[in-house]
Amino acid sequence: MSASNTPSPTILESTNVAKFYDTGTSEHSSKSKRFQYLPPWTTPYVIGVGGPSGSGKTSVAAKIVSSLNVPWTVLISLDNFYKPLDAEQRKRAFRNDYDFDHPSAIDLNLAYEAILNLKSGKKTTIPVYSFVEHNRIPNKNITIYGASIIVLEGIYTLYDRRLLDLMDLKIYVDADLDVCLARRLSRDIVYRGRDLDGCLEQWERFVKPNAERYLKPKMKDADAIVPSLTDNGVAVELIINHIKSKLQQKSEKHLKELIELGHSDLVNIVEHPSLHELIPTNQVKALITMLLNKMISRYDFVFYFDRIATILLTQVLSDIPVYEKCTIETPEGITVPNSLKCDFNQITAINLIESGDCFMHSLKKTIPNIVTGKLLVQSDSTTGEPQLHFELLPPRIANYNMVLLTEAQMISGASMLMSIQVLLDHGVKLEHIKVVVFLATEISVRRILNAFDGEVDIYVGKLVTKDELNKCDWAKARFVGAKYFGW
Repeated sequence: MSASNTPSPTILESTNVAKFYDTGTSEHSSKSKRFQYLPPWTTPYVIGVGGPSGSGKTSVAAKIVSSLNVPWTVLISLDNFYKPLDAEQRKRAFRNDYDFDHPSAIDLNLAYEAILNLKSGKKTTIPVYSFVEHNRIPNKNITIYGASIIVLEGIYTLYDRRLLDLMDLKIYVDADLDVCLARRLSRDIVYRGRDLDGCLEQWERFVKPNAERYLKPKMKDADAIVPSLTDNGVAVELIINHIKSKLQQKSEKHLKELIELGHSDLVNIVEHPSLHELIPTNQVKALITMLLNKMISRYDFVFYFDRIATILLTQVLSDIPVYEKCTIETPEGITVPNSLKCDFNQITAINLIESGDCFMHSLKKTIPNIVTGKLLVQSDSTTGEPQLHFELLPPRIANYNMVLLTEAQMISGASMLMSIQVLLDHGVKLEHIKVVVFLATEISVRRILNAFDGEVDIYVGKLVTKDELNKCDWAKARFVGAKYFGW
């Protein structure tokens, strides 16, 4: 996320790019599901920090973010949602005659929509406001795609009941109004280029009366009241410890649900109609044997992997949608009725970094003009939760009739679960998603089938059953990508 060019120090900050998905009802929700899986980014923890202008809200919010040290935490300033001004209003603003401290000056409807989208895991857009120009910066927005933690700070963060209902924790930063005035003067004169007389006039006419009328009564809605910045260390530390305990509970619940997805009544998983394992012909068995030989050279490994990847992709394309039946004439003049036309331009592939890139050579040989994208999902080293670090998807990906998700190895299935959910959030239909993987454990396949009611087709070069996994340590290590790229 990029910060705005306005002087305000924390218009929008994040500890990392945050991207996640929508868990709303879909065409598949009518089916009764035995398992309901909600990835961690679908239920972000929302913290609201409100209080008078100059009370130290931004500093408290920033301290919470830095102390948590959790990736995919976004700090959003409500100042970004100031309403655009017309020409006359801007003239008044430059004369210090416009009331920026009244609730009506902020587009709370837009702020609610943005936080609601994030709370639902949807992508949202935040406008960028310039206090120097007294207006939103044209054609400049900040896009956020979900978050693990959302910290919203601003004067009227705790004012709107709809916003309050979205928050898991509500904090009011309280300070004597004289202290607030001193801080506000320092900020407006130094950072926003205002003059002293204008700032004092604005304070007496707008800021102070609005604080007493609209802000002070909202203290009753706060879960915690934090004193001014000079003596709030203990209070902020208690709040941070509370948040950490809630996040720990959330992580434990998620991991428990992820484990449960690996258990089901799919007794004979190889017979499941959504699982397509390569037929073990002599060629396939020989290729797998050579790929599993630890003495194989990298050159041979790449050659044999490309070969089996091509076979696997050929099987996937056996189900390519037909868009037209036609009659053709061969060069010899023979008419062939009931011929089929398939649009290979309607196929895209998303490679899971890093091992999914092993399929690139075979993809380009099979469909030379294929458009590809990338996703990077990795598990957090402390909580074990899968986290989306990077996404680069083709424009209008929802319009493709077949979206291939490629990964060389699936061990736990967590990365693939997250990747499927990202595609769903971008409008891709579940039946259009095809998982393509060379080596997959039974538990990873079960998790995907359980999470999506078996509606995702999975194409596997070799399935490692539970019994095999207990005997084969090699299936528990991610060796394919390392061998293919020579890491």
